[in-house]
Amino acid sequence: MSDQAPVTRSFTPSVDRRTFLKGMGVGGAGLVVASRLSAPGPAAAQDATFRPDPAAKRGGTLRYGILSAAAHFDVHQSGTVANIGPQSPMYDTLLRRSPKDGQTVIPDLAQRWEIAPDGKKYTFHLRKGVKFHDGADFTAEDVKATYDRIVRPPKGIVIPRTPLFATVGDIVVVDPHKIEFRLTEARPKAYMLGAFSSGWNIIVRKKTLDDNQGNLRQVMNYPGTGPFKHVSRQDKEVWIMERNQDYWNKGLPSVDRLEIYNLPPFSPELGSSFLSGKVDYARLLDPVSWRKAKGMQGVTPGVFNQSVIQAFWTNMAKNKALADPRVRRAIHLAMDRHALVEVVKDTAPMQVGGFVYPFHPMSTPRAELEKKLGYQTDMKPAVQEARRLMKEAGYGNGLKGLDFMVRDIATFKLWAVAIQAMLREALNIESNLRVVQTSVWFDEAVAGNFDLAISAIVSSLMDPSDIFSAWYGKDGPQNYSRWTNPAFHDLASQIDKELDDTKRKALVRKAEDILESDPPLIPISYEQIYDAWYNKVHGQNPSTYFGIYDVVRWDNVWLA
Repeated sequence: MSDQAPVTRSFTPSVDRRTFLKGMGVGGAGLVVASRLSAPGPAAAQDATFRPDPAAKRGGTLRYGILSAAAHFDVHQSGTVANIGPQSPMYDTLLRRSPKDGQTVIPDLAQRWEIAPDGKKYTFHLRKGVKFHDGADFTAEDVKATYDRIVRPPKGIVIPRTPLFATVGDIVVVDPHKIEFRLTEARPKAYMLGAFSSGWNIIVRKKTLDDNQGNLRQVMNYPGTGPFKHVSRQDKEVWIMERNQDYWNKGLPSVDRLEIYNLPPFSPELGSSFLSGKVDYARLLDPVSWRKAKGMQGVTPGVFNQSVIQAFWTNMAKNKALADPRVRRAIHLAMDRHALVEVVKDTAPMQVGGFVYPFHPMSTPRAELEKKLGYQTDMKPAVQEARRLMKEAGYGNGLKGLDFMVRDIATFKLWAVAIQAMLREALNIESNLRVVQTSVWFDEAVAGNFDLAISAIVSSLMDPSDIFSAWYGKDGPQNYSRWTNPAFHDLASQIDKELDDTKRKALVRKAEDILESDPPLIPISYEQIYDAWYNKVHGQNPSTYFGIYDVVRWDNVWLA
């Protein structure tokens, strides 16, 4: 870790965006507009078990560039695609998102399911004849053991998806191929089906969990039921898998071998590996490499939305000034989000958004959002209001010496310098940048060792209940600001229980208003994913995907 001296470049409301960007060493303009996504498919899709493309050819090796190597191997405990990206091909889930559209909920290890009329019991009928890679039979006991750990993790185990199943009471094995989840209160069906189909919730063998005391962090190759089997792994380089000849979904997978290469996201290494033909499919390309790939013959580019908010947190427990909602709203209003998107436009693809995904059907539409203070292209009204709030709160002369912890990734380092300048010039808030490694950042954030801290957090579902609990909940695992607001928490509880989408949407809009006036974090932007692949790769259609966590099994891909 090291402190960085404050930079001398300035940003004032009287300086236009292009002048500011030139001062930051960034030129040009451009904003990617997100497409809207439809809601997840209904339970009526139960007969839609994924089947191989009739045109698919068998054989070949898919070389896939994805992300830096994971720090451990426990998918349930992880929150990074560094785990699920390379490991997901070895496992199945109870339900899954269709790889055809990334949204529709379809069967997986559960062949069909039933939902009680009161919404408080989900019954899953499991496939027979499924085997783990070590030859053991798959049964309902494995589902129960998996979900017992997810719903109620053992001491010392933290699973980010636990809040998704907060209302799951009893998990009952009816027979070896039938299991019931009994809820203490109903939740929207799309929410619960989305939780069961999350790519993170892989089914693990009960014996594996028992043998390792419920902790798989150091177990590299625990058996799954998935389409690919482990062959070898070179740390920080490549994970190799081969086709599971006994896979229950006959005809899948189509390719014989996967080579999953660890290459940092948005990096020149990933870009050059793809452009030189060393990998067939690249995920999380930087915009420069993606634009070059887009212009190549025999290459298909893809872009889709990602379940990630880029933000910075204000430590209310440590700093009295930051505990004042007026100060936090002032900081929120001082952010020129359109400029911040442009600052990183050649590093990572981003889009302007607020406290709920800007492409979510329940959130304030993007065009309407950008009419509000804090999201407008003309920053003068927002900065004027921000200064008024600081003065009203008793901090008209600003704040000094804030510790600004920066996650050691290119986008955050670029943004931190820009944000530091914006806060200094708009509100006379002075900060010292402290860059730390990713693992250190999360440890420090949880411990509360910062005044401001910039990073990104993810959600499992495109549903307000998920982010309202994990990001903004009173005890939310990613509520690094230690924020509480009783009115918001009461409203979030109503949103959890409301089954009518129209009423739920109205409640979400009210929640947005609370978050705008009393910010739990300061949103910067929302990430997008830039993919590219050579046209010999068939079966991928990421344009309608939401996020990269539910569609990384590769059983749908075949090579021409």
